[in-house]
Amino acid sequence: MTSRNPRDSRLRLVRSRPLASAPRAVTQRSSRRPAPRPPEGTPPPAELARMARTGLAAAARVARWADASLGPGSDGATPDGKGTLADATAERAAEELGLTPAQVCADWDTARLAGLVEVHGGVARPGWRLRAWNRDDSAVLRGWVALFDAWSLAHPEPADREASAVAEVVSAMPQVLSFLQLSAGPVPMEQLLDLLEQRVTELRTERCEIPYGPQPEPAPEAVEIADAPLAPLLDWALHALASVGALTCAAGQATLTPLGSWAVWVKLEQICVAAQSPAGNIEQPASDMLRGCAQLRPNAARAEYRAWLAARPVGSAVTELLEAARGEDALTRGLAFEALRVVGAPAEPDVRAVADESWLRPYALLWLAEHDGHDPEDAHEVLTREESTWLWVDTAAAVADHGEAPLLVRHLESAVQPTVPALLDEVRAVGHPRTVQVLVALAAAHPDPALAKAVRRAAFQVHTGGS
Repeated sequence: MTSRNPRDSRLRLVRSRPLASAPRAVTQRSSRRPAPRPPEGTPPPAELARMARTGLAAAARVARWADASLGPGSDGATPDGKGTLADATAERAAEELGLTPAQVCADWDTARLAGLVEVHGGVARPGWRLRAWNRDDSAVLRGWVALFDAWSLAHPEPADREASAVAEVVSAMPQVLSFLQLSAGPVPMEQLLDLLEQRVTELRTERCEIPYGPQPEPAPEAVEIADAPLAPLLDWALHALASVGALTCAAGQATLTPLGSWAVWVKLEQICVAAQSPAGNIEQPASDMLRGCAQLRPNAARAEYRAWLAARPVGSAVTELLEAARGEDALTRGLAFEALRVVGAPAEPDVRAVADESWLRPYALLWLAEHDGHDPEDAHEVLTREESTWLWVDTAAAVADHGEAPLLVRHLESAVQPTVPALLDEVRAVGHPRTVQVLVALAAAHPDPALAKAVRRAAFQVHTGGS
C-alpha cells in the first residue's frame, strides 16, 4: 500500500511558484480605476514625446558627444564638482560640433537639468534617459518634465532683484501656470501680473506671525522689497518658461505650449493624488509610511505609495525608501522595493548603486530585472542560488514577524530547493542573521512532527555553530 503520509523521509517540497512571486501571493482584485485622461485637445504621448525630442535635440547632441568623447579615465568635464563644463572641454566640443562655447555650455546645462547627463562627485556620466532616448517616449517626457520643474534655473534671474522676491515669484508661479492651463489660450500679461501680485500677497500673509510685545519698525530694505514692482520678475519667469518650451510670449500675451499645458495638468493630477491619500500617510517618513501600508491589500498599498511619492521630490523619496530598506525589518525592506516599483525608471541609478549591498542585493537585482523587461514571474532567474536562499530567509523573517503561522508554512513552497534537507543545508550556509529565529518559528508552526524536528535540529546547529 502506497503511503502519502507527510512523514515521507525525503520531505519533498512542492514548488508552486517561484520565489520572486512569493511576496505577491495575496490575491489581487482587478478593481483599478481608469487612469485620468488629459484635457481634450492634448496631443497623444507619442506626439508630445516628439515635441520634447525636438526641443531637447541640442542638449541630447551635446550629451552624446560627452558620452563618446569623455569616457572613463579621461579628464573630468566638471572640475568644480558642480556640473559646470570645463572651459577646455567646452571649446573642444564647440569645435567638433560646429557650435560656440557659449552654446555648448547652455546645451550642457539643459542636458543636466533634463537628466541626460548626471554628475556624481564631480564626474559626469550619461543619464538613463539618454540611453533610452530613441526608444522610450516616457523617458523623453520625464526628461522634459524635469527640465520644466527646473525652469527657474534655466534662465538667469535678474541681478538687481532681492533673492527673497525672486523666491516669492517662483513659489507663486504654479498658480499662474494653472490659470494659463485652465484658460486654454492666450492670456494678457496684465491679467497674469494681477494674479501674480495677489498670490505673492497671499504668501506674505501666510508667513505673518502674531508678535508679542512692542515691535521695531520694519527695516527700510524689507519695505522696499514689499513695494518693489513684480512686473520685471513676471517677465523673467515667463521668458524662463519660454526658454524650456513651456509657453510662448507674443503681443503682450502668454500661451502655454501643448507640452507646457500637458505638464501643468500632470502636476495638478499629482496634487490631487496626494490630497486623496487613502491611509493618510503622506506626511510620514518612509519607514512609517511603509509600516502603515503593511496591512493594506496590494492595490491599496500602491495607491498609498503613489500619493506619498507625489508629495515629495523623486530623488529625496528614493533616497528615503532605500534608507528604510536598510533597516532591520524585513517586511519594510520588501515594501520599500514595492514602492520603488511605483517610482519606476527614475529610481534605476540609485537601485543599481545599492546592488552590491548584501542586505539589498537580491531585492535590487529583482527590481532591475523587472525594469529591464523580465516577466515578474521569471525575474528570480537573475539570482544565484545563494541569493535566492538569502531572500527566502529574509522573506520568512518578515512573515515570522508580521504574518501568521500558516503563511510561514506555505512559504516553504516558494523555496528553490527540492527538499527540506537541501533547503536547511543551504539556509545554514547562507549566513542570514535571522536564520535561527526563522527556523525556530517554522519548527513551531509546522504541523508535521518529523519536519519540525529536522528544522529545530538545524536551528540548534546554526545557534551552536555545529554541523
